[in-house]
Amino acid sequence: MAVDYIVIVVYLAGMLAMGWWGMRRAKSKSEFLVAGRRLGPGMYSGTMAAIVLGGASTIGGVGLGYQYGLSGAWMVVTIGLGILALSVFFSARIARLKVYTVSEMLDLRYGGRAGLISGVVMWAYTLMLAVTSTIAYATIFDVLFDVNRTLAIVLGGSIVVAYSTLGGMWSITLTDMVQFVVKTIGVLLLLLPIAVVKAGGFGEMKAQLPTEYFDPLGIGGETIFTYVLIYTFGMLIGQDIWQRVFTAGSDRTAKWGGTVAGTYCLVYAVAGAVIGTAAKVLYPRLASPDDAFATIVKDELPVGVRGLVLAAALAAVMSTSSGALIACATVANNDIWSRLRGAVRGPRGGDGHDGDGHDEVKGNRAFILAMGVAVILIAIALNDVVEALTVAYNLLVGGLLVPILGGLLWKRGTAQGALAAVAVGGLAVVGLMAAYGILANEPVYYGLLASLAVYVAVSLATRPTDEATLTAWRERLAGRAPEPQSEPAVPTPQ
Repeated sequence: MAVDYIVIVVYLAGMLAMGWWGMRRAKSKSEFLVAGRRLGPGMYSGTMAAIVLGGASTIGGVGLGYQYGLSGAWMVVTIGLGILALSVFFSARIARLKVYTVSEMLDLRYGGRAGLISGVVMWAYTLMLAVTSTIAYATIFDVLFDVNRTLAIVLGGSIVVAYSTLGGMWSITLTDMVQFVVKTIGVLLLLLPIAVVKAGGFGEMKAQLPTEYFDPLGIGGETIFTYVLIYTFGMLIGQDIWQRVFTAGSDRTAKWGGTVAGTYCLVYAVAGAVIGTAAKVLYPRLASPDDAFATIVKDELPVGVRGLVLAAALAAVMSTSSGALIACATVANNDIWSRLRGAVRGPRGGDGHDGDGHDEVKGNRAFILAMGVAVILIAIALNDVVEALTVAYNLLVGGLLVPILGGLLWKRGTAQGALAAVAVGGLAVVGLMAAYGILANEPVYYGLLASLAVYVAVSLATRPTDEATLTAWRERLAGRAPEPQSEPAVPTPQ
């Protein structure tokens, strides 16, 4: 294992080095939170694919393949479809808004009265997403170093918190690019073909397993529908995803770079399901489907390759964890804390200071550190990753999907309708999870319907949004409104 250890240690040291490099580059709020809004197509595609393909997509995707066969790809497929829909239909308009958070978008659309409550819901989502990613370190470090769960979470979490706090989005973008390359090599180019060969090829896999393992819809229509509601729609509205869209250097980059990332997700989905299916042939009686990834890596891969593939799994977890962490801190600082202290500010670039001379880079860095510590502590206390992730996405979709998409697509939607939709949808999801169980499908179904009904009814019953607000909103969507402070002209990284 010595060679494998060296590979992992070099990888982790590289992550910290990029954090230090990012700290030197992130001199303004715009640089720190959205990488100066100037990523080119290459970096944008890589960082978008990296953030959505985390531990759940890698370890969980292989586990679903182990349990259901090729139809286990559907969870990650719906994530890819969400990124494709976001990129083709919404990303260009979102990028032109020049905001930092989803709640700022709601304020622009509805006249500045929807941000706080939506910020609280979005903060809860990003916090739980960061927690679930951090818990996944326990599985990987247990395979790597045979350390206990708490130490594994502290070790992995501390590295992510360190490079995210140092350089913000620039550090996260650079580390995501490395993580994207490592995942591509480790999972697609190495683990996938090796797993299929070890299982005897596709012919032997078909001979050894029931036919339903090769049925594209074997996982069940209701499950697929729920995945679409939670993950496809979740990709359309999550702060962690939008914050990456904000980094795009142009409308074209946001649209086509995201399309490439979404297509990559579809390939990754199929690869994970095939690896899991091969693992079922090799290890038909594992205690848990989620053990499939670690088992096949540990037992079937040669030295060195094993270290690289485990680094790929670590990369998958770190990319989602860091993206969720900076999203959580951005929402906490910009949407909640700034409002509570009575200093509501519009989106700004410039020198990184607000009107009171407050250093916003230092402020956001402090929030990342504070949220990072909180995430590590919650991850240590929490055991069930699936339940935590389900709570996060149920709150996001049930509470925020309708007012966000309604604001983008329906002129008649009002601030009162948006606030009612967030409150009723969020409370309905929480109440229904208590009644039906966290993992039940009903909470997101009925919560979403309640949110939609209230949004339409209240919007129609209240005065339309004033024309001045709508005019300013249309100007921002079209990219014609001037930015409060312009950024210096710099080359666009590719």
